[in-house]
Amino acid sequence: MFRSLRLRLFVIILTPLLVLAVAIGAWRIDAAQETAQDFFDRNLMLTALAVARDVALYDGDLISFETTQLLNETAGGPVRYNVFAPDGVNVTGYAVPPVPPSGIARDLPVVYYDATYRGAPARVLRLKDQAVVEGISGTFTITVWQDLAVRNAFVWDLGLRAGIVMATLLGAVALLVWFGVRIGLKPLIDLEDAISRRSPEDLSPIQRPVPVEAAGIVAQLNQLLGRMGATFDAQAAFVSDAAHQLRNPIAGLRALGEAIGSAATLDVAKTRAGELVRAAGHAGDLANRLLTLERARAERGPEGVAPAALDEVITRTVQGLAAEVEARGVTLDVVAPSVPAIPVDRLMLREALTNLIDNALVHGGPGLSLIRVSLTDAPDMLSLTVENDGTSVKAADIPNILARFGQVEPSRGSGLGLSIADAVARRHGGALVVHPRPDGFAVTIRLPKRA
Repeated sequence: MFRSLRLRLFVIILTPLLVLAVAIGAWRIDAAQETAQDFFDRNLMLTALAVARDVALYDGDLISFETTQLLNETAGGPVRYNVFAPDGVNVTGYAVPPVPPSGIARDLPVVYYDATYRGAPARVLRLKDQAVVEGISGTFTITVWQDLAVRNAFVWDLGLRAGIVMATLLGAVALLVWFGVRIGLKPLIDLEDAISRRSPEDLSPIQRPVPVEAAGIVAQLNQLLGRMGATFDAQAAFVSDAAHQLRNPIAGLRALGEAIGSAATLDVAKTRAGELVRAAGHAGDLANRLLTLERARAERGPEGVAPAALDEVITRTVQGLAAEVEARGVTLDVVAPSVPAIPVDRLMLREALTNLIDNALVHGGPGLSLIRVSLTDAPDMLSLTVENDGTSVKAADIPNILARFGQVEPSRGSGLGLSIADAVARRHGGALVVHPRPDGFAVTIRLPKRA
């Protein structure tokens, strides 16, 4: 909604304060009305009692100076009055007091009501008092009233003062928030400046102190930088390995090409051309395996991963290799019972299995007669094992054969088969385990049932 974090925080903080200020203002006006009504009603009562006292003292002929001042100078404006005798005769004051609305009880000793006097709203107090005036004894009715505009002006004056106070406080809070957020965001601004000064080659973790709220962001950024560094290192290693491993095949291809041109006879040229094709195939196979290894090692998202039954993947892969294996006089046995589907990358898994079978063919030696591919189901994982009865590997040589281009003895293999299978297992959250045996060799890819 807001592109500026500063403005976003400003709105988030001030909006509830503004709503609270409006609610407090409304409550303050309502409280001011109650306060004003209570205050003015008390003044009306004091004025009515003073008038009643003077009527009793001076037989209705005179209002004392003190009472006159009270009538003229009471809070907000003048108070008018009227006194009726028990027989309804006007004793003193204004001749016609405000008429009470219907429903007002006439026999109550004290009654407050709102009425209209000369077209203007007024607050009225009617007081009944027992007195003796000029020999007349009975209940006298004293009525005093004041223009409501006076009370309303008093209410709005209180409300205005409260509004000014609230507006001043909100303004002060707004300034504090605006500049406080700016100061609070300074560590992030400094962090941005520090990052902008880095060179593209500097992927080291950020060590700058940051607020606790930003520590998670920096931690995630450091993890990202670490993964990027590892990726760049892996790519650099891949380029270096590819250049090193392809240098000799390319040099051989060049030499064979030159040899074809200098061949003495056509038969010699054909022989060297066949050698060139085989060397080119070997170089192409090496390049493909390097690319497969890089793809398997690269950190990727869910692309290519989907639920698949491993028994079906194994069966189809073995069917594609059966003819080549049998042509070498080796039996290819498959034990793959039906298992629940798990999330895997079918292509990568087929590449791993193909490399393990090819690894057995290349390094199994002259005594190789059987390659068995088996699948076992455990509660939390599936295990894909490729074993053979050929040349065995010592336990001390396992780290060497798991390394890229690692071999116990020189052979026509690329030395990448186990590295590819290990990378595929890791990519799926699993592991590759080598089982050295005195009468053969076995490798297991363990894959978790849940991604």
